[in-house]
Amino acid sequence: MTGTADGGAFTALRTQLQDAAATFADGPAALEGILRGIVDDVERAVSEPLEIFPVCHHSPASAVAMARRLREKQPRTVYLELCEDMAPLLTELRNCRLPVAVQSFASEIEGFPADWAPLSVVAPVTEASAEYQAIAYALDTPGVELVLVDRSSDHVFQWETGPDGDEDGGESDPDAPEPAEQTALHGDAVGVEIGDLRPRFAELEEHLLRHGRVRHWSEWWHQYVELPLGDGDHDTYRQVMLLVGSLFRRLAPGDSRRVRADEDRERYMWTRIREHLAATGADPADCLYVCGAFHAASRVAEFGVHGTDTFTISPPSGTAWRHGLIPSSHGAIEAQFGLAPGSVSIAATEWTKNVKRTGVRPFRLEGQAGTRKSAGPRKALAPAAPAPAAPADDRLTGFLRRPPALDALDEAELLGWSVEIVRAARRNGYLASTADAIAVFETSILLAGMRDRAKPTPYDFQDAAVTCIEKDSVPGRRDVGRLVEIMMGGDRVGQVGYDALPPLARDVHDRLAPLDLRLQQRGVQRALLDIAARPELAHCSDLLWMLRRLLPQGAARPIMGERRLGERSLQESWDLALGTHQRALIELGYEGVSVEQVLEQRLRRAAYAPQATAAQVLEAVEDAILCLRSRRLADELGTRALEVLASERTVDGAPEVLRRVRRLLAHYRTAEPVLPPWIESFVRTGYAHYCTLLPTAFTDEDATVRQVAAMLGFLFGMEGLALSLGCDRTQLELALAQSHPAEPSRTALLWAAQTHLGTLPRTALRARCAELLANPLVVPAYPRYLSGFVHALEPVPGLADFVVEAVSNAFARLPDAVLLPWLPTLIGTLRAGGAEQAPLLIREAGRVFPARLAELDGWVPPWRLPREPLPVPVESAADRSGGLPLLATHPATCDTLAALLGCDGTWESPGVASSGAALLSRYPQTARALAALPAVS
Repeated sequence: MTGTADGGAFTALRTQLQDAAATFADGPAALEGILRGIVDDVERAVSEPLEIFPVCHHSPASAVAMARRLREKQPRTVYLELCEDMAPLLTELRNCRLPVAVQSFASEIEGFPADWAPLSVVAPVTEASAEYQAIAYALDTPGVELVLVDRSSDHVFQWETGPDGDEDGGESDPDAPEPAEQTALHGDAVGVEIGDLRPRFAELEEHLLRHGRVRHWSEWWHQYVELPLGDGDHDTYRQVMLLVGSLFRRLAPGDSRRVRADEDRERYMWTRIREHLAATGADPADCLYVCGAFHAASRVAEFGVHGTDTFTISPPSGTAWRHGLIPSSHGAIEAQFGLAPGSVSIAATEWTKNVKRTGVRPFRLEGQAGTRKSAGPRKALAPAAPAPAAPADDRLTGFLRRPPALDALDEAELLGWSVEIVRAARRNGYLASTADAIAVFETSILLAGMRDRAKPTPYDFQDAAVTCIEKDSVPGRRDVGRLVEIMMGGDRVGQVGYDALPPLARDVHDRLAPLDLRLQQRGVQRALLDIAARPELAHCSDLLWMLRRLLPQGAARPIMGERRLGERSLQESWDLALGTHQRALIELGYEGVSVEQVLEQRLRRAAYAPQATAAQVLEAVEDAILCLRSRRLADELGTRALEVLASERTVDGAPEVLRRVRRLLAHYRTAEPVLPPWIESFVRTGYAHYCTLLPTAFTDEDATVRQVAAMLGFLFGMEGLALSLGCDRTQLELALAQSHPAEPSRTALLWAAQTHLGTLPRTALRARCAELLANPLVVPAYPRYLSGFVHALEPVPGLADFVVEAVSNAFARLPDAVLLPWLPTLIGTLRAGGAEQAPLLIREAGRVFPARLAELDGWVPPWRLPREPLPVPVESAADRSGGLPLLATHPATCDTLAALLGCDGTWESPGVASSGAALLSRYPQTARALAALPAVS
């Protein structure tokens, strides 16, 4: 759209700007076009029948001007630039302590990329903001309607997925710093604010900061816009804000995607406004449109109540959105929207001073924390006679020509600041004194004078305090800059009241009521649970263990007591910080109506995730037993673990699978009469699965020794149960026979497995280790063999005495020239690979080595003692004939053996008996062994 015709109330301003362009610009035509366009934007906005009220987010000047205008105009309909689906939550603001944030949340999404989940949009609200004044006025004044007209939370993400989707400046700055301590309240949510006014032209912002002699945009805005507009009248404030919004808009870079996003947002809002006016028949003169100054100076065809209706709003996606209030803080707002640290706290302080200086009565929601109780409800608005719209007067010309009013130095205020910062510095470990207070006072005045300011601003005072008090190091947790921010108002943190909490959060507070704690209070509180003396606290214990599983670390932290399979603590001690982590508790309420329901959903979601492993599913099974005590859910998740294990092709999770299956088997064997079918199938499937993968794992470079040892631990530890369920041990023997590792630690692990199966005698294993120590080429790799033997203690714990022997032989046989360089490697190997088996080794070493130093000189290692040969029994006449009558009495054994060998006849047939007697006479060992059994007399 082109601008309005020359003439009207702003003719003098156009002429003044045209003369300035001709005087200062090299190319006056381009600059003249921009300046004329700015004036056209202002004139078009002020001539609109529906009054547009431009604001800047977290601006005390905007808040004061809003409160003053609402009391003067008393509109019957207030249109507010805020996500339209957040409207039902605004009434709950009266149950909160500001600042808080209105949140839209979706955990299960449809129509958006899956990796975006969960989706979250937050709109922070502070008391020193124009939007809060409008909300409080509309909700507590009978006959006033509040209409939110900005795009819904669903459309915020719809426009990001479109071909031109790029979010506008009213949302989070992606380059803004996000310290974890401050952004924890908002998390990864997309921030939406009303009236983001910041130059999008980097050179312009740099020019303003350099010539304004300030460090940050928040400081420039405070000095050159907030303070001059603090005492201005409504028309002056409105026209200046429209001028600034139009200036920043016309000087923004020509990014077509961002420009289209801005314009689509304005089309959306004006379309909603016209729809409401048509549906209700409201008079635009009785309405007020509150929006950011950037969007107030719009040039789209849909602008105004008489604009064109050409914009089509797309339907929402299938995503189910949930809404709630979460606590916010000044620090979280500053970090998310790229504001200077402390700027929101300074704005809150300025808001209090402006209200006191101007005498404007601000609006506050009835019943809100910190609000005085009113004598009665507010009176309904009286019907007002329509007044003709008066033409807007030009207030810009006089405002731009008038030099800034220099505030006189408030020595009492500055002196109070100086004394207070020195007191705070001393409390935090700084060696500050009265001389430092005087230095801060004088330096503040000096810095203000250097920056062409008669009165030091809070930013000047902060620089002076850092210069005069800050030393080489910070003695405490807070530096001087942070102390100034706290002194100016601190990082105020909001709180959502009990009545505004979702049902799940209220249920948590009700169920923890027997603890007699103020759970909404921020900070850590100690809860002592004597379950033996007060059995009713067992329900609180169950809830706390579930919250520990669901909430972030630190929200519910056990100090004493534990919960394991088959065990329950009689006394517990907890550190609770539910007030600090209130946002996380509120977001749980978006997922269900009870903690048990949310935990069950999360366990199922974790078990059926595409990337879930068998170990993770077994963890979910264990949590279902511990926290929910649900046999049904445990069996369902156990069946899922069986499916996941059968589909795995790697052994990455073998150690965790072994550890959890052992615990579950021990639990079911003591708590249940029979094992659940799923765990029997799991053992049977796992035995065959790991036997199949074992030869590959021994040679796979990606598989670690610990993982291969865990596989063998599963096979050896579950062998008895697996064989009873129908598995065949031959499969394990074949798997080991097909394993041919080349790496020393895996070779040692294979030797240990063969020793366990009996295919490698200990004497042969001992001889192999002796050969390794005798070979100088192999000695550098000997620690890796030891690492394999240490890991072998997992599947073969009976090998502990041999590992002690192998290490002792290494110390005894290696010369110092080889041993000393090798010791660090040995110690590192044992610490890295044998931490879990170290107690077993220490126990075995304590059994083998002498207990007293005096016995050490005469001590001989058990493996060096001479081994006595086994006694050979002396054959006697009785032995020679003792077995024959036994076999003659019980011939079935020989008959069966003869049938297997293909011999005909029986024991009693002629010839066979004599041949059998001759055979037994020649080889009497079988008969002697049978006669030696205890049952044979």
